[in-house]
Amino acid sequence: MVRRAAAFFLIAAAAAPLAAQQSTEAAKPAVEQPSPLSAVLAAPTRTPANVARDKYRHPAETLTFFGLQPGQTVVELWPGGGWYTEVLAPYLATGGTLYVVPPAGNYDQRIRTKIGSNPVYGKVQVATFNSGQPTSIAAGSADLVLTFRNVHSWLDGDAPIADQVFAEAFRVLKPGGTLGVVEHRLPEEADDARQMTSGYVKVSTVRRLAEAAGFQFAGASEINANPKDTKDYPEGVWTLPPSLQLGDKDRAKYLAIGESDRMTLKFVKPN
Repeated sequence: MVRRAAAFFLIAAAAAPLAAQQSTEAAKPAVEQPSPLSAVLAAPTRTPANVARDKYRHPAETLTFFGLQPGQTVVELWPGGGWYTEVLAPYLATGGTLYVVPPAGNYDQRIRTKIGSNPVYGKVQVATFNSGQPTSIAAGSADLVLTFRNVHSWLDGDAPIADQVFAEAFRVLKPGGTLGVVEHRLPEEADDARQMTSGYVKVSTVRRLAEAAGFQFAGASEINANPKDTKDYPEGVWTLPPSLQLGDKDRAKYLAIGESDRMTLKFVKPN
């Protein structure tokens, strides 16, 4: 009995450190894996100058507010130089689809050059917008349509196309799909004419355009607000960064203000 008790004691003593180690390991918090969106935002394929603007454009919060999910079919209207394309393309590369819709002309060539510059954009599809015609995107096929700082361009007094673009967004979305709009925000009390020249647009104007196309308003966020923006500059919104149209004149002042105050609006296509 003494030998058995001694043997049991020795086995228990040997097992104790192992049990303690296992208990300690179990108590350690699991290492959190970055979300797919966080991983894309940290990817080396993004242009450094674009990454520097994250503090103004808040891509993670903005895309989350709009409901971006892996595997979706997403349409980006007027991608410009491809700032958001750099994020959306790799995010949707596995299982999703990204269409970029530039206007015909220089911007069409610009985005084609962008997506031809790196294999990360290999699956991006271009659906050029020609005024008065639908794009090549199938009706009712998209989960999410996005546009960033473009509505003012569609209100151009010489050839306004805002009604057409919002109607096209409605056409390509699935019932229940989302339209996300970010735009430079003009105060509601301002003269409507300033929307044609300043680059700023009223929230009420964007809502009117979207609702006339058939959308229902689904919410707003202050993610991209900037209370420092006084919206009364000699060169409109282009006075501020990143454009800095006045060059070195009052440059420090405008850099201190930062990028524009922006509305962030969400609309849905009714079921």
